[in-house]
Amino acid sequence: MNSNRKGKRGEREFAAVLREAGFDARRGQQFAGGPDSPDVACKALAWLHVEVKRVQRLNVAEACSQASTDAGGKPFVATHRRNGSPWFVTMRADFFLPFLHQKDSKSLYSSSPRKGKSSRKHNKDGILQRNERLGTTIA
Repeated sequence: MNSNRKGKRGEREFAAVLREAGFDARRGQQFAGGPDSPDVACKALAWLHVEVKRVQRLNVAEACSQASTDAGGKPFVATHRRNGSPWFVTMRADFFLPFLHQKDSKSLYSSSPRKGKSSRKHNKDGILQRNERLGTTIA
């Protein structure tokens, strides 16, 4: 598979990861890079630039440099995955550290599996809301 097709596939894969987490995400429109053409587009995450890399050997510094340039001043993450490996997210520490102080941070890391089917409905910001009877509503 050529690198162009592998990159597109990676962008679709990471958009699916975000959808599974409750975000209405899709592969972005690719032009020449920049804040108006992120690799993954999501209304609820419009404040964040998402750079996707689907490679076996990633130069993290180069990926973050490209993400920073393309972000146009917005915060950015570089998401990456090797064949047969999980997705990883790389971000600057000054962006990451405030997440540790979120009052709801424990709920961010709960690993309870989904049971049954939920009613999938997105709010006005594009975030999935789960049916009340099945668990916590994300608003």
